[in-house]
Amino acid sequence: MDFFEYYANLFGPRWEALQKALLGENKPKELQIENATPYFLDEASFFAANALGVLPGMDVLDMCAAPGGKTLVLANALKGEGSLQSNDRSPDRRERLRRVVMNSLPENFAKIVTVSGYPGERFGRFRPESFDKILVDAPCSSERHVMNSKEHLSMWSVGRIKRLAVEQGSLLASAVDALRPGGEILYSTCALSPEENDGVVRKILKKRKGLIEVLSIEPLFEGTEQTEFGLHMLPDLCDGRGPIFCAKLKKKA
Repeated sequence: MDFFEYYANLFGPRWEALQKALLGENKPKELQIENATPYFLDEASFFAANALGVLPGMDVLDMCAAPGGKTLVLANALKGEGSLQSNDRSPDRRERLRRVVMNSLPENFAKIVTVSGYPGERFGRFRPESFDKILVDAPCSSERHVMNSKEHLSMWSVGRIKRLAVEQGSLLASAVDALRPGGEILYSTCALSPEENDGVVRKILKKRKGLIEVLSIEPLFEGTEQTEFGLHMLPDLCDGRGPIFCAKLKKKA
């Protein structure tokens, strides 16, 4: 089964309009913090990072942080108080992340940001119960990017979705273990497939049964769809925004 057949089966008659929207322009939002260099990110991505509810003084982890847009949102919320560990395992992406932090954050905000390159799935083992808030913007199928790249489109397979879902589950389980009791996680992807979205949340609720609960998120944009555990913002209904799925989890005290 090829890419277009798979998603046509998944979305049915809607796929034609969604496909057109995915190939079109997104909705960038300008984020300028004080006099630092402006950064542009999709409005749905901004919403997802902001939905974590970070406040000054908290200890925060951005587990899969590159290229850095969501790190900027979190750092802006912290206002230079607390700590933000922005992590990415890829050296190239991590270097880009450092540049974004250096260029787009004022010095008093950047001073509390630590850029690291640890495997996300090990955080729970080596930093147990260390963070108040964790953003898990997990590596995903990123279909909008795939559709705009012949190279990535030729490499796509159904098996890749299944492999990514396993990786996403490991990252989310690690985040639960790294979270302090009473703390919260925002799990997000830019994937279309429920297997990478609600499916991953469903598995962690079983894997960490009784330890976490799902919190509701108030939608911001017209056309946002409620899913079993979170919200899905897709560009055909959200005026070009997304795709972004997000679900919010709380670790019971």
